[in-house]
Amino acid sequence: MAANTISIPKEQPVEVQEEQSVEIHGIERVLPTARTHTRIFDNFTLWFSANLVISTVALGALAVPVFGLGFWDSVMAIVIFNILGSFPVAFLSTLGPKLGLRQMTISRFSFGWSGAGIMALFNVAACTGWSAVNAIVGGELVAAVSGGTIARPVAILIIAVVTTIFGMYGYKQVHRYARYAWIPAAIIFLILMIVAGPKMSIIPTPALGVAEIASFVSFGGAVYGFSTGWSSYASDYNVRQPEETPSSRIFWLTFLGVVIPCVILEVFGLALTTAFKQSGGDLLAAAAQPLGSIGNVLLILLALSIVANNIPNAYSLGLSMQVLGKSFQRVSRVIWTLFGAVFYMLIAIPAVSNFNNTLSDFLLIIAYWLGPWGIILIEEHFVFRRGRYNVDDWNTPQKLPVGWAAMISMGFGLLGVYLGAAQVLFVGPIADLFNPPYGMDVGFELGLIFAGITYLILRRIELALAGR
Repeated sequence: MAANTISIPKEQPVEVQEEQSVEIHGIERVLPTARTHTRIFDNFTLWFSANLVISTVALGALAVPVFGLGFWDSVMAIVIFNILGSFPVAFLSTLGPKLGLRQMTISRFSFGWSGAGIMALFNVAACTGWSAVNAIVGGELVAAVSGGTIARPVAILIIAVVTTIFGMYGYKQVHRYARYAWIPAAIIFLILMIVAGPKMSIIPTPALGVAEIASFVSFGGAVYGFSTGWSSYASDYNVRQPEETPSSRIFWLTFLGVVIPCVILEVFGLALTTAFKQSGGDLLAAAAQPLGSIGNVLLILLALSIVANNIPNAYSLGLSMQVLGKSFQRVSRVIWTLFGAVFYMLIAIPAVSNFNNTLSDFLLIIAYWLGPWGIILIEEHFVFRRGRYNVDDWNTPQKLPVGWAAMISMGFGLLGVYLGAAQVLFVGPIADLFNPPYGMDVGFELGLIFAGITYLILRRIELALAGR
């Protein structure tokens, strides 16, 4: 087991070329001597900007029409599950300054070389899916504001191109953009809240029963999936902060940066559905209609704010591709970002016609793998390494864990997902026990429990047999 204290490798630090327009640095470890990012508050503004977008509103707007909830039970689900989903993101963010490694690279210390590559593919799928969902929401809004002059596929293309351009720049530019991107978005959302406020109402909570509990838990799964979806990117955005940066400050700044905008805007989206019948981008267009042409300008600016949410997806996708192996690592992150942009556009354009189902299904699916993956990393950190990593080993397969314990545990986690999932096309046997024929989605809870218990057992066996 690599249980040594964090050490400075003998190799020379990778010099990060901060002033160039496009970052060439990939998943290579950023050594303590090369870390110059001292703005600790960037841990808040990055995630605050990334979540203060129309996709967050669209999620809250699913509570009533899709899940059949009332107002106050929806608010309760939004608060509880955002808190639960944000904790893994906040904790994993603290590992960036400690290790100087990107998030999916850190997976190698649990899953081994090959297993981490498989998890990186999961993350590539997540980055692609989130990008597609965001492009759909932004494209819908542009199309609505234009009165149909700009077709939704064309609007999606516009959003994707702008996002990709910014996503290519890299770490420093991502933070520079996020420091200010939240300001116009916050002002516009505040204006829309004031304008639409008088039209909103309180929808009664359905009678407490199996169906109501099932809807509450299933909607909570979507909320959890949205907030915890950032956990597989978490340390990507503070690896250049000094090693001595206080972990407690990183934790709480990250936690609040995710929770505050998610809770506020999801409740706003929920409230909008009590006033208007539309969904997605059309819902915000209806809210801004009393403002006339000024409202259209605000909505265009709001549609562009989706860039702040999609930039991390584009950036982290390229990093995840490099984790697949040394041959993939030799390909520039920028090339992988461009490849991902083309791929998610091919997904977003056909999916735009069935947006609500597409969004809710995707948000639930993304929570499924992140629960087992996250608990494995957390147990490795606290139980088996106790916070100590031999970071020299990050790119040496022979010194990393074999990874079979993590992969089998992941398999058991996915088995739990199978038993507890409640989707349109499939309802698991345990999920079906609670609310047939629709089921109660407990896939992410069972996935986390199954993986967590299995890893505690198998990792000890792996260490006894392989010693690493």
